[in-house]
Amino acid sequence: MSDTHSELAATAEIRARIDTTTPHSARFWNYFVGGKDHYEVDREIGDQIKEIFPGLVDVAHASRLFLGRAVRHLTGEHGIRQFLDIGTGLPTADNTHEVAQRAAPDARIVYVDNDPIVLAHANALLTSTPEGRTAYLDADLYAPDTVLEAAAGTLDLSRPVALIILNTLGHVADHDQARDLVRRLMAGLPSGSYLVISDSTATSEGMIAASNAYNASGATPYHVRSVEEIAGFFEGLELVDPGVTQVTAWRPETQDATGPAPLSVDAYCGVGRKP
Repeated sequence: MSDTHSELAATAEIRARIDTTTPHSARFWNYFVGGKDHYEVDREIGDQIKEIFPGLVDVAHASRLFLGRAVRHLTGEHGIRQFLDIGTGLPTADNTHEVAQRAAPDARIVYVDNDPIVLAHANALLTSTPEGRTAYLDADLYAPDTVLEAAAGTLDLSRPVALIILNTLGHVADHDQARDLVRRLMAGLPSGSYLVISDSTATSEGMIAASNAYNASGATPYHVRSVEEIAGFFEGLELVDPGVTQVTAWRPETQDATGPAPLSVDAYCGVGRKP
């Protein structure tokens, strides 16, 4: 079979894995941040949740802005040049590699997701500066050893890495299991590495109602946690100021002003350094 036929067959296989009959978290989030990669079923549950809790749109936008600030801070203030982004989601504006390589052209980024629709759009994540490198792994958060082994093909795991897990750990129903997965990933990274996490939190009745509605839609459930549970992911790490806080309050910058940022959102984040 020719390379062209092989590529077409692979594309067809990926698209066959995409279910357009039930809502999907990556497409749902893409709809909320103004992307184009979603279907009617995603828009329907998105509009339903907007009626229940309009603040979730603010969470989506604020979480995206936090990603940019965290990456800029790590590249500019801490000299991080390697990023492992797990639970990548669909490409939008200012993806991790774009932000990192804008500040540090030699930065290397590995994206990880096990979602067929993200895989179908992965080429958009594989652009890079000549000095740097990006890669995409079709792999699973639940297999941290496999993720680390594959990431080592692009990243030098003897040097500090920023592990980024945004709006993903809520898919792990058991909190102890989620903490164990984070610990196992960080255990494979050297001293001086960083953990970057943000997630929606059960800090208002509106967010809890939105989460319940989403989980009842047939989509893969997403479990909102307490602020204390989010903080627990950073056990044993040195928190970067201002610690675990709302995503809008983590080192806000004037360049975030694409619109007035909400003062309070039901999403918390943190950045921690491995001693």
